[in-house]
Amino acid sequence: MQLAAYTVPLAVLPSSIWRLPAAFDDGFGVGERAYIVSLSIMSEIFAFTAIGLIARWGQVFPCWVPVLRGRRIATKAAVIPGAVGATILTLMFTLLFIASELRGITIRGDDLPDGSPSRATGWEAAWFYLCYAPLILWGLLLAVLTVAYWKRRHTAEKVPPPA
Repeated sequence: MQLAAYTVPLAVLPSSIWRLPAAFDDGFGVGERAYIVSLSIMSEIFAFTAIGLIARWGQVFPCWVPVLRGRRIATKAAVIPGAVGATILTLMFTLLFIASELRGITIRGDDLPDGSPSRATGWEAAWFYLCYAPLILWGLLLAVLTVAYWKRRHTAEKVPPPA
C-alpha cells in the first residue's frame, strides 16, 4: 500500500509541472495565471492526502493540531471523502477525458479551441499526453487506498482492547 500511496503525488506531478509555463505566457491575465499556479499547487496537496491513508497522521491527529491533537480520526472522515474523490477522479480523468479526446470535444461538450494541446502534433502532443496520462492512476489508486484504509480501521475497531 505504501507504494500506491507514494505513487499518487508522483502521478499528479507531471501535469502540475506541465501547466506552470502557461502561467508565464503573455496571453494570460493575472487572474488566469494565479488560477494555473493554484491549480497545480492544490492538485499536489490533494494528491498528497492519499499518503494520509497509510500514515499515522491519517488515523490520529498530529500533536501540532490544536484541540484535536492525539485524538483518533473517525474512519468515515477519511473514507467518505476518499471514496467521493476516487469516484470523481476516475470519472474525470478516465472516462470523460478519454471520451472527450476520442470525440475531439472538451469535457463540457464544447469544441476544442484551436490552441488546445490535444490538437497539437509532434513533440508538443507527445509531452501533453505523457504528462497527463498518469492522472488516470489517481482515482484508481485512491480507491484502492481508501478500501484498504477502511478494512484496516474497521478490523482494528472490532478487536477489543487487551484486558
